[in-house]
Amino acid sequence: MALVLVVDDSPTDQHVISGLLEKNGHETLVASDGEEAIKVAMASRPDVILMDVVMQGMDGYKATRELTRNPDTSSIPVVMISSKDQETDRIWGLRQGAAAYLTKPVANQQLVEVIKSVLVK
Repeated sequence: MALVLVVDDSPTDQHVISGLLEKNGHETLVASDGEEAIKVAMASRPDVILMDVVMQGMDGYKATRELTRNPDTSSIPVVMISSKDQETDRIWGLRQGAAAYLTKPVANQQLVEVIKSVLVK
């Protein structure tokens, strides 16, 4: 299946999301903030990135913008997953280049389906 980079500053969310993805046949990598996400993405070239928004240091919006505008990583779809659930948050995330925007808590099946859908584009 796919190599998925899970970017979240919560170790619990990293563990839960990684466990779900691994049960569905994916391999996972984790990063705890936007800067680390960019480094891991450059080094590992994951198939998809799951990006939290609210993190210390570089937030998910800025990291997504940098990843989607960098020619070396622009082909990697970014799915934002955040507790920020206003329509303006979703629109801003998509404007930064995200392929999809989900709000926490994400239903397991919804997450698996969104990953599938962004991988076929």
